[in-house]
Amino acid sequence: MGSPLGEEEEERILLARATPPENFDEYTGDGSVDFRGHPILKHNTGNWRACSLILGTEVCERLAYYGISKSLVTYLSTRLHEGNVSAARNFTTWQGTCYLTPLIGATLADSYWGKYRTIAVFSTIYFLGMSALTLSASVPYLQPPQCIGSFCPKPALHQYLIYFVGLYMIALGAGGIKPCVSSFGADQFDDTDPIERTKKGAFFNWFYFSINIGSLISGTVLIWVQEKYGYGIGFAIPTFFIALAIGSFFLGSEVYRFQIPGGSPLTRACQVVVAAIYKRNVDLPVDSSLLYECHGKRSAIEGSRKLEHSSEFSLCLQASWTQQSLFRTVTVSLTNQQSFCGVNVAIFIILGGFALLHRLKSSKY
Repeated sequence: MGSPLGEEEEERILLARATPPENFDEYTGDGSVDFRGHPILKHNTGNWRACSLILGTEVCERLAYYGISKSLVTYLSTRLHEGNVSAARNFTTWQGTCYLTPLIGATLADSYWGKYRTIAVFSTIYFLGMSALTLSASVPYLQPPQCIGSFCPKPALHQYLIYFVGLYMIALGAGGIKPCVSSFGADQFDDTDPIERTKKGAFFNWFYFSINIGSLISGTVLIWVQEKYGYGIGFAIPTFFIALAIGSFFLGSEVYRFQIPGGSPLTRACQVVVAAIYKRNVDLPVDSSLLYECHGKRSAIEGSRKLEHSSEFSLCLQASWTQQSLFRTVTVSLTNQQSFCGVNVAIFIILGGFALLHRLKSSKY
């Protein structure tokens, strides 16, 4: 099915993306854009100004997560009157869900929504889940009855429901935040700028420091509050911090740098394989710059970055060679050409893993 735009219009858009703006050095070279999708200036966006808000979001989220997880078994056994086996089973099931849901968040962020929108949506879900837990521990109607001697009555259905719905909303919310926050923070530094590339390494140090700070506060202060003042206040405090994190995250919308989502990576990986097989007998040019779809730092494929040329995986390099004589008898639109041009990152990662494994096997120790 053809593109809704004509070939001339598609070519104009492609050339516009490939043509650097005036004062090119003042703009980022990694394809990042601002909140409205325009090319973005370096001096007033990204860097530590934006990352400070992102790190604050991570501290609050980890504080809330560990504040729930560290006391979950105790809460299930003392407040919902579950046995130790049942409480431990519910804890491990919930924790396993927290580590599976990032697959959903990562797919949405990379292929469709982008990291900013994914964090915003799933943070809201996270907040709603924390609010549900706070209500279940604070409102008498939603609290299970107290034990009478050795007899502990079972909670009503609606009391179970409000707690576990809130608990798994937190698991879903964590799945959108966990895979996106660190990479979104890394997007605030331009890979093409040597100075900013150095700062990116420091960002990850501060990021993991933020995780440990959130865990430390929740494992000491929050647990003490829950034991001394009850779970109502103990859950209300991390709920407040999640709300604070969402507000501070949105405050930085104008200074963030955004990477455009590039669609499904599986589709593009398959396109590279098909193109490589189709052009397996084509001779590659001596000048490796001809393998790129456009000159300069930017990529003509929306949501992608240029990869440095490598002499390995020549089969995949075949897919990026677009010698015009090959297509004189075949009509190929610029949209399809963009899909087949450029070696897909996923292919390099997969083949790189095989190459590394082969080298390890062939090494002599």
